[in-house]
Amino acid sequence: MKRLSAEDLVSMTRLAPTEAFSIDLVYAQASHPDNMFKQAIYHPKAELWLHKDLAKIVCLGARLCAEKHQLFYELKDGLRTSTAQQKMEQTDIVQQNIHWLKGTPRLLSNPGAGAHPRGMAIDIVLKDTDGQEINMGTRFDVLPPPNAPNPAARDCISFINQPLSAAEILTNRSYLTQTMQEAAETLNLPLFPLPAEWWDFRFPNDYYEGFAALSDADLPKEYRMVSE
Repeated sequence: MKRLSAEDLVSMTRLAPTEAFSIDLVYAQASHPDNMFKQAIYHPKAELWLHKDLAKIVCLGARLCAEKHQLFYELKDGLRTSTAQQKMEQTDIVQQNIHWLKGTPRLLSNPGAGAHPRGMAIDIVLKDTDGQEINMGTRFDVLPPPNAPNPAARDCISFINQPLSAAEILTNRSYLTQTMQEAAETLNLPLFPLPAEWWDFRFPNDYYEGFAALSDADLPKEYRMVSE
């Protein structure tokens, strides 16, 4: 299994001022309304890191979305080390909802599993020219209660208590999905929109599973997510 090096990762935080996207690293902020864990998982100076090839897709997709739709990417999470995943599992809310750690697929990945601990997954929402998030049917990182339909799923066609119709919500989602897919195709790179989460785009399993997951201990100090 290949091991990623620091040179394989790009800091999107440092690119943000020159690209058509902003960054809102949710899990570095305990009080963030979208932080489902209600505590800071990342340290306050953590940066958003991505594998360099996924970073290329995001940068091109952001430009396409801005040019075609006057909508702008906001990046919520990228590299999520196995150290961070372990910290997530230990939070009170996860321990009170242990079903999130069961089933296939799990709603929360095992530490070291998935594309996030390889920097090969990105979570994105869309904002308009006024800096307001557009309606995608759910907020970022919503998990459904047990045995309930998942409104964040890409195949969902029914949304409850929304000011927009299902058709309008699905159109909004398409702006994000289509620009990310067009960017990947243009760059001849693989991309897999995660079916259960409209905000999650990653490299396919057969690609990222060829690389070892990264813990904080594997990274230079300035790259670490949980501990400075």
